Amino acid sequence: MKIKRIEHVGVVVKDVEKSRALWEGCFGIKLDSVETNPTKPVKLAIYPVGESMVELIAGTTPDSKHQKMVAEGKGGINHLCFEVENIDEALAELKLKGIPLLDEVPRHGHAGCRIAFIDPSATENCLIELAELPKGHAPAH
Repeated sequence: MKIKRIEHVGVVVKDVEKSRALWEGCFGIKLDSVETNPTKPVKLAIYPVGESMVELIAGTTPDSKHQKMVAEGKGGINHLCFEVENIDEALAELKLKGIPLLDEVPRHGHAGCRIAFIDPSATENCLIELAELPKGHAPAH
């Protein structure tokens, strides 16, 4: 498996719009985009930092997974995402090594990426996401 870079760090927040004041006002980081997923109650704000990004994640309904996490005091850094050259090959390699996966098959992620998560039981309780960017998609700068 070829890991190209840290693609992003996912941070669970209560409200993306309110969190923007910190990331833009305090740190001076420019917002790249805000995304919603029509099939899931989630809103993302993407902040490029060098070759990587910070991804703010907020649930959009009170019963969403991310709103429940915040209510339970489990907001904050959620996961680390590595960009891989070929996600299908990466998943096959991990399966061959006996690494448990949360996603056996890649699914749709932010900005058209194909993503999959590794089971945190295999990574010292660190949630790790793998992402393959769409062809022609340049990393953040």
